[in-house]
Amino acid sequence: MFTGMAGERASDRAATAGAGTTGDAAAGAPSAGGPDAAGDAAPPGAWAVSVRAALAGSRFADVRWAAETGSTNADALDLARDGAAEGIVVVADHQTTGRGRRARTWVAPPGGSLLVSVLLRPHAPVAGGTTMAAAVAMAEAVQDVTGVAAGLKWPNDLVVGDRKLAGILAEADWPAGSAISAGYRAPADHLRAVVVVGIGLNVAWPRPLPPELAEVADTAVSLDRLLTPEGEDRMSPADRDRLRADLLTAYLRRLAARYGELVVSRSTAGVMAAWRDRSATLGRRVRVDLGADDVDGTAVDVTPDGHLVVATDSGDRRTLAVGDVVHLRPA
Repeated sequence: MFTGMAGERASDRAATAGAGTTGDAAAGAPSAGGPDAAGDAAPPGAWAVSVRAALAGSRFADVRWAAETGSTNADALDLARDGAAEGIVVVADHQTTGRGRRARTWVAPPGGSLLVSVLLRPHAPVAGGTTMAAAVAMAEAVQDVTGVAAGLKWPNDLVVGDRKLAGILAEADWPAGSAISAGYRAPADHLRAVVVVGIGLNVAWPRPLPPELAEVADTAVSLDRLLTPEGEDRMSPADRDRLRADLLTAYLRRLAARYGELVVSRSTAGVMAAWRDRSATLGRRVRVDLGADDVDGTAVDVTPDGHLVVATDSGDRRTLAVGDVVHLRPA
């Protein structure tokens, strides 16, 4: 499944994705260590450098940081089209044209979110499991670092209660000949797809909320709001960067395990089982907005490709590849 990002506003139109300037995380910053422990200002990008040092020698150690870019997904896709290898991680403090599903824009204050895109090259038959693997890995990382147990809302959100904590946007370039314009055929098992999985995780929101965040405050939430009581001073910049570094390190370690399982086994079974265990959607009454119509019923399962199975109110079962889910109250 290739759909998702956090803090979306359905009323927004997406801007054209701009090509950002993505620099090596080590440029102009110390070789290791995050923000100064005493709270002093650290060099720009130091939090990302600390992640690179912590992950040295691992699958996702190539962490590249930018202060600002158009879209980390667009940057990673550009690298892929230039022949870059799997495993590059693009992070930014701010996106100017961040985007989500259905051409929605993504709203986040500079430095307030973990914005990360990872370049993957899975075998084509399991490429659809990468979104679920990333969702599970980020939920595990959030719980590892903060103790917050986020649920997974189909198709691509992390939620606490029914408020959105993070969203995912996965974009793929399929092997030559598999595009519809070329006369679609399923890619051969040995072929690899290019998949860029982007996640926006709400880490720290300013207090009071600016208008663009106040607009989504009833449906979204940030970690600092969950970890510190309302009314206390907001998280300091040093603490915020330290938390982003810890979350990114934990996420990339968890993703290495979940994605590794996917590509070694050539099966999505393990990832889907882990997704089901954390699902906030399965067993719930849902309304799925398909654009042309809605499907009401109970979400009962996901397929090996990550499609949602709904037992509809009309008595049949629908398997849905895409759609916006609304969690409904019990009938």
